[in-house]
Amino acid sequence: MSIGRYTFAAPINKGEGKANPRISNKIYLGVMQGTIPFKAQKLKRGQRLDNISAEFYGSSIYWWVIAAASGIGWGLQSPPGTIIRVPSNLGQILAIR
Repeated sequence: MSIGRYTFAAPINKGEGKANPRISNKIYLGVMQGTIPFKAQKLKRGQRLDNISAEFYGSSIYWWVIAAASGIGWGLQSPPGTIIRVPSNLGQILAIR
């Protein structure tokens, strides 16, 4: 049995799952509508979403939160110069239903 990327992620959506298109869309809309505070930054050469997640949240497993907030479908679709949005409050994100 292999370990998936979400194995150790805190459950969201009443424990029904982790990242999914419905939750990702709610994160994106919340950021765009201003209900989810975030810090914007421009990716530099060599930066990856999992490393930024580890820096901001203390764990790389929340890379998908940054991807969702930034409208990025997959972490490797973020070349240098991409503006990313890092939600300020991970607890608020994990409470989304």
